[in-house]
Amino acid sequence: MAIENIPETYIKDKKESPDLFVYDFKMTNDVVKSKVNLGMNMFSFLQVGKKQVHFARTSVAVNKKQSLLLKKGNWLWTELLDTEAIYYCKLFFFSEKILKAFLEKHTKNNVIGKDEMPYFIIKNDAYISSYLNSLSTISEAPAIFMENLLSVKFEELMLYLLQKYGRKFELYLHSLIIKETSPLRKIVESKTHSNLRLEEIAFLCNMSLSIFKRHFIREYKVSPGKWLQDKRLQKAKETLEKGNLKPSDIYLDFGYNNLSNFSIAFKNKFGISPKKTSI
Repeated sequence: MAIENIPETYIKDKKESPDLFVYDFKMTNDVVKSKVNLGMNMFSFLQVGKKQVHFARTSVAVNKKQSLLLKKGNWLWTELLDTEAIYYCKLFFFSEKILKAFLEKHTKNNVIGKDEMPYFIIKNDAYISSYLNSLSTISEAPAIFMENLLSVKFEELMLYLLQKYGRKFELYLHSLIIKETSPLRKIVESKTHSNLRLEEIAFLCNMSLSIFKRHFIREYKVSPGKWLQDKRLQKAKETLEKGNLKPSDIYLDFGYNNLSNFSIAFKNKFGISPKKTSI
């Protein structure tokens, strides 16, 4: 699957690199785990549909009652239609330069940002609804005024969110300008019991699959496929031994496309079928 670079793919004039950029994203088909290279921090104001994002060490899912502030990086996006035949999300991108200027003007200079979560959830309240309407209105403004108008609207939004979420939001904003260092081990072990494929985990590590495998073997002294299979099967065994779930309930959660492959791998490792383990 090709990697989508945003917001670059949405900018008509490829010579431009705006510090602030708004884009109305609409689609009529579900997209599951698409690879996205997010080149700028971004507000994702979900209007219609459902959204899930897989990050290096976590994931988040929201509906139209919530919006997200997302940290730039390589993420996997799932965007789903809801009861309507369209998915609609208003995206507001901002550069590190703009963010730094805002923080210097409105927050304490002695705040030390840490590598916080790569997202911040925002409740879509009455202010957010009104704000999004105003963004749509200024989209009709002449281009010569747009940069200044967006600058004012960005500051307005950030001040509102600072007032609403306080210190928590302030610390999150400072974390956005800290270069994140995500060792391969931390990322891999956070995805041990997910159903992500090796290629998807490699992407979250910002590596090609071949480079990921080389780094993995250097780190763990075993192939990633073997290591992940052993870890996932062990967790599956522990889950089945609790007696609450059947093999047919869990095989997808541990990365198997069908129950038969899961049963064969399970029996090869433990010498007993998963069905008997859950009894």
